[in-house]
Amino acid sequence: MYFIERDTHGRILRVESDAFPGATEQSHETTTEIAEWLKVHHMRTSTIQELQQSDLDMVRVLEDLIDVLMSKGVISITDLPPAAQNKLFNRAQARQRLGGLEDLIADDDELLMI
Repeated sequence: MYFIERDTHGRILRVESDAFPGATEQSHETTTEIAEWLKVHHMRTSTIQELQQSDLDMVRVLEDLIDVLMSKGVISITDLPPAAQNKLFNRAQARQRLGGLEDLIADDDELLMI
């Protein structure tokens, strides 16, 4: 059973297997329209998750880049806005708290050296 919400033009906005407020119709079968909406919705959800993971990966890249620039004397931590300084400091503290455990956490960097 599918519960469906449509916009004013009749386009599907949402499809769920459980009833929800705003559902305007029900269908016992998977129509072509429902199947297409579910396919697009799944692809969109997967892409969003991929981008979110990529964002997390990029944070690590940027953090490493900042470390390299600071170690070469190109920039100083004080060149960054206070909010950025705090975030970098908090991440450094979190990594330090991990202590010896951080060697157990695999980085993708190792894969690049193969």
